[in-house]
Amino acid sequence: MTAPSPAVLPIVLDELKAALGPAGWSQDPFTLAPHLTEWRGRWTGETPILLTPGSTEEVAKAVSICAANGVAIIPQGGNTGLVGGQIPYGEVLLSTRRLRAVRDVTPLDDAMTLEAGITLLEAQQHAAAADRFFPLSLAAEGTATIGGVISTNAGGTQVLRYGMMRDQVLGIEAVMPNGEIFNGLKRLRKDNTGYDLKQLLIGAEGTLGVVTAATLKLYPVMRSRAVAMVALETAAASVELLARARAETGGGVEAFELMKRLGAELVIKNIPDTRWPLDPIPEWSVLIEIASGTPGGAEAQLDALLEVAFEEGLITDAAIAQNDSQRAAFWRLREEHSAALKPEGGGWKHDVSVPISRIADYIDEATAAVERFHPGARVSVFGHVGDGNLHYDILPAVGEDIPAFIARWKEGSQVVHDVVARYDGSISAEHGLGRLKTDEVRKYKSPLEVETMAAIRRAIDPKRIMNPAVLF
Repeated sequence: MTAPSPAVLPIVLDELKAALGPAGWSQDPFTLAPHLTEWRGRWTGETPILLTPGSTEEVAKAVSICAANGVAIIPQGGNTGLVGGQIPYGEVLLSTRRLRAVRDVTPLDDAMTLEAGITLLEAQQHAAAADRFFPLSLAAEGTATIGGVISTNAGGTQVLRYGMMRDQVLGIEAVMPNGEIFNGLKRLRKDNTGYDLKQLLIGAEGTLGVVTAATLKLYPVMRSRAVAMVALETAAASVELLARARAETGGGVEAFELMKRLGAELVIKNIPDTRWPLDPIPEWSVLIEIASGTPGGAEAQLDALLEVAFEEGLITDAAIAQNDSQRAAFWRLREEHSAALKPEGGGWKHDVSVPISRIADYIDEATAAVERFHPGARVSVFGHVGDGNLHYDILPAVGEDIPAFIARWKEGSQVVHDVVARYDGSISAEHGLGRLKTDEVRKYKSPLEVETMAAIRRAIDPKRIMNPAVLF
């Protein structure tokens, strides 16, 4: 179906303004500017109006008006997405940042209900205040919002133990494309009464409605944590080390982050006040975090793991964080990887997943393919070994013409993604498709998958007003 024209009549804009009141909209260029460009600067769009509703009811009013007039809407959370799905190109932009209420925190249910504009970091803090733990963690957690990470099904660093955002959601409230409110804020672990409608909204990138609130799972607070940075000679050793770590800790591994030497060197080069804890920087580093419900338990498990890993030749060096400050410093080295690549002039960035057992083979094959396609290109690999998710980024050679390099990104990405397909992997592990990959993914999905998803969308959003350029 052809997407509706993004042109918005002045009479519709006036109706939206009247429905939301002075606090619920803006056309001021300075107010709009931060919402129109994603942080890497790859997409810069435009919108006739920014809507900032302060309640679910106001979201419903806005969507109803747009639905009645065939006006397209782009929902936006914290604007931390990396595939362009949150950037408008003439559509009405609807931000959920003013939806800020903490509706409920119930420790006995291990659940909390938060509105969509609360940041991921704030969600963690609300959980901690109730002596509970909310596990989703990622580098942009101070800006990324609950509505956004639900709509993109974000992953982060602790998927290994707790799963994706999809696994953290018990219930959802959302405004559907016709303006009706879906009241699905349940706290149930078990509800076997047909299709799970909330799961359609998770990862839908705003194409099936606007998430306005969610009920999220909480977990016990771990009473001890231990973090180490270890050196390995090969990526294959990291897969073996992960298996050993899970066995030695009884599933206590919360994070297991792989980093290639190039990425580590660029962090030290481009991020102030950083130092790699291993000298020299090894070909491969792994950041391991172990958590235990027993005081001192994580430290004991980490010591035992490292002893075995040294004995079996899986690691060649290790540095253990001695306090919270060092732990934060170790994590900063991992979290700053994307920022460290940016000063190198741009690159072909990929968010892929393959079976864990095939990670090393994939890296070798993809790197060989890239070197054949673009000799001299530099490959940076980092990511979450525990869930098979790699950030596979390709940078220009030192001194190479940057615009000429960037101009080849589509062809280069196809080289990388063709290898992913041969390993039965995914070209988007945690960032979604957005504007970047919606067309490309058709090459890798079966016609049955594409048509089934398109049929669902036609049924829920027949006018295709919700994020029309994204998905099927």
